[in-house]
Parts: sequence; structure tokens; C-alpha cells
Amino acid sequence: MTLAQAAAEEARAAGEVPVGAVLVRGDEVIAKGFNHPIGGHDPSAHAEMAALRAAAQSVENYRLPGCELYVTLEPCLMCAGAIMHARIARVVFGARDPKTGACGSVVDAFANPQLNHHTTVIGGVLEDECGAALKSFFAERRRAGREARAAAHAGEGGEGGEPDQAKPL
Repeated sequence: MTLAQAAAEEARAAGEVPVGAVLVRGDEVIAKGFNHPIGGHDPSAHAEMAALRAAAQSVENYRLPGCELYVTLEPCLMCAGAIMHARIARVVFGARDPKTGACGSVVDAFANPQLNHHTTVIGGVLEDECGAALKSFFAERRRAGREARAAAHAGEGGEGGEPDQAKPL
């Protein structure tokens, strides 16, 4: 999970929501990924999807049996579907996602007995640390937004702004 946390920091450095994922088979790290939907202009560019794509390219197979995925945030429904299609054996996640989590927080995609592949899920690994990284990111984003709005307001002739310029008639 610490490798996934390092990948999440790469996302943060790129201005993305800090979520990281690492795919392993046995003791070998096959791939890693981090969130980049904003920079990539791609709504599917979640950390899990990036790691799955890189792993599939690395092993030249879209099926990844025997692999385990470590991710700092509970996968969403899109990622859960891709995890199932890739035949990932186990998912280990950090923070729970009460808004879009598909491993039990909102829905439990992996518990559906009608599906033909079943992935083992373990949640809450380093949950506090993974959650703190996300909370600090969003707190900083809210603070920056408040500062930008305050600066814009000041530039509109508020206290400390530029003097009003003559307006054409």
C-alpha cells in the first residue's frame, strides 16, 4: 500500500485527486497508476484503470489472473467492472468512498453471486493515512478557491483593488 500511496503523491503533484494503485503478482510489481482524468481529459483515467492498462500491456494479456491490486481509495463501479474483466484475484484498498465506492460503501459489485468472476476484497488498509491524503488535498483546493474568489472580488474595486477606470459611454 505504501507504493500506492507514493503513486497517489504523483497524482497530487500533477494537480489531480491523489489516488494511486499498484498491481502485483506474487512479489513482483507489474504496474502502477495514478489518477489523471483532468490532465488526460479522460473520465476513465482513474488510478486502477491506469494500472490495469499498464499491466495488460506489460504481460501482453487483458486477463491478469493471480494478480492483486492495491489502491488508496475504494474502487468505483467503473473500476470494479474492469477489475472483474481482468480477473484480478484480490483488491486491497485504503480509504472508503462513501459517495461512489463499489466495494461495500455504496454498492458491493464483488458480492454479486450472479457474476462469473469473484474477487476477494480487503478494505481499510492504512485507511487513516489514505483518507488524510485525500482530505488535505480537498481542504487545500477549497482554500485556494476561497483565495481566488477573494482576489477576484478585490480586483473588482473592492478594498485594496485597483482604482476604478473611466468607463466609455
